[in-house]
Amino acid sequence: MQKCVVVIPTYNEANNLPVLAAELWALRIPGLSILVVDGNSPDGTGEIADELAEQCPGELTALHLSDRGGLRRAYIAGFKWSLTHGADIVIQMDCDFSHSPRHIHDLLGAIQDADLVVGSRYVAGSKLDDSMGSVQYLQSWWANAIYARTILNLQIKDATSGFRCWQASALQGIDLDAIASNGYSFQIEMAYVAEKLGYKIIEIPIHFEERRLGRTKLNFPDKFEAAIRTWEIWWRYRDFPHSIGDSSIENGPDANREHRN
Repeated sequence: MQKCVVVIPTYNEANNLPVLAAELWALRIPGLSILVVDGNSPDGTGEIADELAEQCPGELTALHLSDRGGLRRAYIAGFKWSLTHGADIVIQMDCDFSHSPRHIHDLLGAIQDADLVVGSRYVAGSKLDDSMGSVQYLQSWWANAIYARTILNLQIKDATSGFRCWQASALQGIDLDAIASNGYSFQIEMAYVAEKLGYKIIEIPIHFEERRLGRTKLNFPDKFEAAIRTWEIWWRYRDFPHSIGDSSIENGPDANREHRN
């Protein structure tokens, strides 16, 4: 039985977290556990995570950060914790239900033949929430399908998707401490490095929904910063593979697939 850890970064998700945890457990997936990485939420999300961990030991763990340090800090901490605690598969997802738990089975099915599976908004069969405006859709589509793919020569169509499933061995092949981007650009940099390392990446269609409760934490300045950071990613890895490090190359996709067979 493979051990799967679902890493969920939280900041002010007190209303969503208990419901999301219940829906993940309702999937009844053997070996699945939840890691909540909370950024010192003032609404008590961290305390709720502690209560859930106490009620369901071994099924949910709460990891507390001293402050809100952004997606990079939360996910790097979550990835490292998962690897240290023997995860075979690591899933990353948001807590606001824009990433529906019903797609978890699809991610886990696809990851058996891949290093990384991306829940994508821009492949055949995907669907966006009906409440999403055309301007919002076009901005997101342009940022992924045109802007990031053109600058970085990416094959992946949804580079900013935060709904991903990783083989643990693939994460081990990435120097996580060298990942410098945050927010949207964190997702872009992780996808870019995975492609450059030759990892097998599969995109599967998802229904991307608007968050159920609360307000989005991403705004125009965040999106503008991601646009600038994309060029920084291109510059930082211009000497690839030397900029990644020898250990990453040695633990690349060939080693991963040998480990699974």
